[in-house]
Amino acid sequence: MMKQMTMDTLPEVNFSEEGPVRHLHLGSAWIQGSMLLDAPYLLVHEYIQRMMAWLLLMDPATAPKRQALQLGLGAGSLTKFCHKEIRMQTTAIELNPQVLQACRGWFKLPADNARMQVVLADAAQEIQKPRWLGTVDALQVDLYDEEAAAPVLDSPDFYADCRKTLTDEGCMTVNLFGRSSSFDKSVDKIAAAFGRDAIWAFKATREGNTVVLAQRTPSRPSRAALTERATFIESHWGLPATKWVRGFKPIVP
Repeated sequence: MMKQMTMDTLPEVNFSEEGPVRHLHLGSAWIQGSMLLDAPYLLVHEYIQRMMAWLLLMDPATAPKRQALQLGLGAGSLTKFCHKEIRMQTTAIELNPQVLQACRGWFKLPADNARMQVVLADAAQEIQKPRWLGTVDALQVDLYDEEAAAPVLDSPDFYADCRKTLTDEGCMTVNLFGRSSSFDKSVDKIAAAFGRDAIWAFKATREGNTVVLAQRTPSRPSRAALTERATFIESHWGLPATKWVRGFKPIVP
């Protein structure tokens, strides 16, 4: 049975530094997120960059008018990027108040404001609230405990709740990683909620992270459309979107 974190079992939060990079840890050696000290709003890790690949599955020029929701704050990388770089309406849901304090103190996360907020809550419960239903364009799911063995939330019911938060054009990106995780089993659970024709995936990074995308409404943009969108994304936000086009594909033809 997958371990569920509660307020009574939350791990201690600490950080380490490796040259120009600061890492967030939950009381273990596993890295939960990172920040480049001289460029705190850049996305350091390849898998974190890939969590933004939902931009390829809709018109990226409309992104600043859309809503982003992160489940799991980590080091605040996606929250900062969506808020500061893309200038989206952005909310993160985080269970551990120490993580929020660390992000504000060590990782340059801005205070809550008109376009950004952090909600301290259990993500599984929070996303069931009516305020989120049908409102989210970019749902980014990255939920791990201090052992980083498998996603903390990874069930058909959870992914069904995730799908309900999305707008018609909305997309969920999920980081699948861990010693006990199973890509095929997780994809089956996502497919139970979204349908297999709605799912796209990257190959695993060198570190073992596999990013999966699931659309509320399945689509198959042409290679020309994806390339055009990638050019826009690279020129506006510096993300390696042309490489994404070559590296991700639907899981079914």
